[in-house]
Amino acid sequence: MTYKESETIEFKKSTAELKGAVVSIVAMLNKHGRGEVYFGIADDGKVLGQTIGRMTIKDVTQAVVDNTEPKVYPKVEARQIEGKDCIVVEAHGIDSPYFAYGRAYIRVGESDKVMSPHEIETRILNKKKFLWEREISEKTLADVNEEAVKEFMRKAKTAKRIDFDFVNVKSTLNKLGLLHKNQLTHAAEILFCDENSMEVQAAIFAGTDKLTFLDIKSFKGNLFNLRQQAEVYVAGNMKWRADLSESRRKEIPEIPVRALSEAIGNSLCHRDYSNPKGNEVAIFKDRVDIYNPGTFPEELDPQDFVNGDGYSILRNPLIAEAMYKSEDIEKWASGLKRIYDECAANQVKVEFKRVKTGFVVSFYRPKWEEGEGLEQGGQKTREKTREKTREKILRLIKENPAITTSEFAEKLGITLKGVEWSISKMKKEGLIKRAGPDKGGHWEVC
Repeated sequence: MTYKESETIEFKKSTAELKGAVVSIVAMLNKHGRGEVYFGIADDGKVLGQTIGRMTIKDVTQAVVDNTEPKVYPKVEARQIEGKDCIVVEAHGIDSPYFAYGRAYIRVGESDKVMSPHEIETRILNKKKFLWEREISEKTLADVNEEAVKEFMRKAKTAKRIDFDFVNVKSTLNKLGLLHKNQLTHAAEILFCDENSMEVQAAIFAGTDKLTFLDIKSFKGNLFNLRQQAEVYVAGNMKWRADLSESRRKEIPEIPVRALSEAIGNSLCHRDYSNPKGNEVAIFKDRVDIYNPGTFPEELDPQDFVNGDGYSILRNPLIAEAMYKSEDIEKWASGLKRIYDECAANQVKVEFKRVKTGFVVSFYRPKWEEGEGLEQGGQKTREKTREKTREKILRLIKENPAITTSEFAEKLGITLKGVEWSISKMKKEGLIKRAGPDKGGHWEVC
């Protein structure tokens, strides 16, 4: 049998090369998270055998443990290969970067190369980002929004992505892997605590840059609530038109709501939570930008995902898994493709942009006044919506003061979230008010 070295296998003639073996172990761990060293085999794969004394295995083990940082605790055993005694060292670890004798190495083919300061810095930063969601939060179980957990469980059970029932908050979070020794992790804090480190900044700008604000908001809350607030904000501040080509009037948004929802969900799921900068939703005259403070994987291109060739790299696996269970995202790196396909079907231009501090999805607003984006199945619908949403709401209230939010949504042809946002804004501006309880009450025009 022919034996050959690789990026995860190293041969040493004997334990006289022990120092080099420790270096190889570190290099393989830094590259692949695993590695094997065989003492008693030459570089060309010829089995020579190794003298094994009473202390040999202990000495090899001690050399690895004493000269690595973070500490590597290998499995070391004597093994007969082609009838000759050899020593096999197996090591596993995901705590990169590893150092041997004070230096970090990386496996390149069958060689061990010294890592550059830049490579080491990148590894340390990535390590910090990956571990963030698993660290212990300062929040306690008392800070968890129980209703948010119950709503999550309702959605997850409906999606058939969870096979247990809600008993209490502690039991649920523990089964979701969001507790560590009965303490909340950062992931649990972000997902279910209303007071946390997250923030979404939303704004409307007069032009195509950030020079002049028309409106600005700052949203706080648990992740699911933040997503809803951001979606409602965009839905309530973009253009809608009426399509009368069918028997029933249909309100059509300038940007597909499903694509926007996907982009906002992805931005919250994949952001870099170790970065204090918040997510942003920016509405410009010509586009809507969804910004996420989390850089795109360097080795991949957004177009790979649009083509269906990208593979999933989860910055926040605990958060992503929870959002998957509640159907707030899908797995298998399909988000960008779904956004692109939805926009293409609705004749909306979308771009995926890398920026120095993160990633941006830009939806370009069609110029309906010029007929852009109005082609529907070979027919052009040119009716423009002259009556603004708030004017429609006022009219509907006058017609039926007891009208419900669901009825608003049905008659306006927009989402419940869009209705809720518009009503909230009109109440703040003193245009309407609610008299009586939510059930049994009525609306009044001020």
